[in-house]
Amino acid sequence: MALHAFRRSTDFLILKVVVAAFLGLLVLTAGTFGFLVWSTWNIDEVASARQKDMARHVIGRFRYQIAHDQESVTVWDDAISNARELPGVEAEEWTNANLGEWMSTYFRHDAAYVLSPGNEPVYAYSRHHQAPITEYAQIRLTITPMLGALRDGLRRSDVAVEEGLQTFGVADFRILNGRPAVISLKPIVSDSGEIEQVAGQEYVHVAIRYLDGQFLKELQSKYDFDSMHFAPVFRDEGRSVGLPLLASGGGVIGYLVWEPYRPGLDFLVSITPALLLILAIAIGAVSILIVMLSRRIKANRDQEAKIRHLATHDPLTGLLNRAAFEAILDRRLADAGGQANQIAVLYLDLDRFKPINDTLGHQAGDRVICGVGERIKALLPPHSALCRIGGDEFNVLIPYDDFADVERLATAIVEAIQAPFDIDGQTAFVGISVGVAIAPQHGRERTELTRKADVALYSAKASGRGCYSIFGPHMDALVRERAEIERDLRKALSDLSQFKVFYQPKYLAESGEMGSVEALARWQHPTRGMISPVYFVPIAEEAGLIRELGRYVLEQACRDAARWPFETVAVNVSPVQLRDPGFAVDVMGILSRTGLLPNRLELEVTETAWMEECEECSTNFRALRAAGIGIALDDFGTGFSTFGRLHETEVDHIKIDKSFVEGLGADRGDEAIIQAIVELARAKGLKTTAEGVETEAQMEFLKRVGCDELQGFLYSEPLSGEEVDRLLAGRPDRRLPRLSIV
Repeated sequence: MALHAFRRSTDFLILKVVVAAFLGLLVLTAGTFGFLVWSTWNIDEVASARQKDMARHVIGRFRYQIAHDQESVTVWDDAISNARELPGVEAEEWTNANLGEWMSTYFRHDAAYVLSPGNEPVYAYSRHHQAPITEYAQIRLTITPMLGALRDGLRRSDVAVEEGLQTFGVADFRILNGRPAVISLKPIVSDSGEIEQVAGQEYVHVAIRYLDGQFLKELQSKYDFDSMHFAPVFRDEGRSVGLPLLASGGGVIGYLVWEPYRPGLDFLVSITPALLLILAIAIGAVSILIVMLSRRIKANRDQEAKIRHLATHDPLTGLLNRAAFEAILDRRLADAGGQANQIAVLYLDLDRFKPINDTLGHQAGDRVICGVGERIKALLPPHSALCRIGGDEFNVLIPYDDFADVERLATAIVEAIQAPFDIDGQTAFVGISVGVAIAPQHGRERTELTRKADVALYSAKASGRGCYSIFGPHMDALVRERAEIERDLRKALSDLSQFKVFYQPKYLAESGEMGSVEALARWQHPTRGMISPVYFVPIAEEAGLIRELGRYVLEQACRDAARWPFETVAVNVSPVQLRDPGFAVDVMGILSRTGLLPNRLELEVTETAWMEECEECSTNFRALRAAGIGIALDDFGTGFSTFGRLHETEVDHIKIDKSFVEGLGADRGDEAIIQAIVELARAKGLKTTAEGVETEAQMEFLKRVGCDELQGFLYSEPLSGEEVDRLLAGRPDRRLPRLSIV
């Protein structure tokens, strides 16, 4: 009896617990449902407000965009010339093509008109074709007040132009022919400044875009506005949202109305059956809990496996990381019993990878890195290991029976990576350099093998990139020599007595006279003799010494040029110098100390430095150009996206790379390239200089296509400052070119 009573009390206790749990579940479910209703209502209100803000922003931006679209044709000398010739046949054809059809087909404007200085229509376009100018009478009453405001603003010298636009204009919302529309008025002005116009008496371009029909379909599709339409009056019935279209005077011309997105309500509707189901299966809560616990345990195990994978693999490519690769290499060397036979370590580094990030973006760069990893992995034999060290560097460990297999693999990798990569329809090209070290010939220990593979990689890059190099004892000597050069360079920069500035004359193509010079650094090493800047300048850049060296060359060149009659002196500038926030200030200080006028100094930068996305570089460029210092683009044509960037007119002068000049007459198409460069420069008002002119035939061709300046050994070798002095004084001590070559 006592046992039975204990069981009954226990059952009762369990029943009480179950009932309490059930009631608690009901209360919890009711409270949760009430909380969800309140939360979803708030979410819907926030979502509706955000949609309304988005629509307000899009409509406001659309009014600005129409004005911006107009400036593609209204800031144009040709537009003024043809407007003045209307209604001439040729002028009408030009105006219809550029101010009518183009604005309709490209920017989807619904109508366009050109008004004379007397406010009369001289051209009309609507319904996708040229229209009679009498159609303007239908909208004259609407346009006239806006036209008056435009002309009043144009006559004022202090009128503000909206940020991002070039000219003052008037744009507003109006009801036009019973339809809501954006009307934008822009003056037709000169882009060159060479055509004189009376302020307020310009021809005016009128652009119209209706805000119903196709526009609303586009807006609805792009931003997920449901059932969007225009209504003259908005009646708030609880479900719809209305955005008033405000004219500049403050009046409401109508409303854009749509059914707002209600994520909260949709979510609540979607989960209500689940909540009811949870309540119905309360008895099975324990079973569900067990299932959830088992899933949690499995999820934890999966997470642990993922963490272990991330600890040994590169997150971008999924390849081994450095730590995992080093562990495998150590294990392979140990398994070989100290003999380390038939193991090769390859050190790989991509060539020309940075321009991909600069031109296509870092996401494209990541895709190229992944593609490189896939191509290399597909070439590796069994039991190999491939890791991404970081950036654009990789390591490969391969076993081999015959060393020729290693050479074939290195060659295959170089060839595979040279094939183009397709990135969203754009073609990207990179190369790869490979350094190879083998065990036991080059070492029996991991650190030694990877170091020597890295040294071999350095040799491959020094040999012209896009190749492989096998470690040899002489490479260590080269590395030591480079370290010695860097040490001597630091010492030489302490007193600067070993450095001298030479000058390469540049001759005017038309007259054959020497018009300017380019400053060149020379290093007279006490034991090595004259060292080429091609060798020591990259070392100075990598060692952080280029700022001091560049400052010396710039100051000496400015000091010499201050006493010479040349129009300009050109000085090369390193990308490292341009990244220095104080570079522009240093240049202005040197000009002040030497007395050289800013407009007589021209700084030559490479395409890579010019295109670098660097805030400091951009700031320096702007400051230097604002001071009147010229900017020349050196080695033009060897970089990426040069022609597109030239449209921004950030430079004053371009130098055609000598590789194109050397190719003249070799049937490589260099003639067409040079002619295109010269014509583009002339169109942008830029001066051109051809480098490396060595033959009369090259000179004649460059003069014929219109190159402004010529530079090369045909005219003169680089001269010291003293030799330039003697040349100008008419007392050359050695054979010098004539000063007039016609």
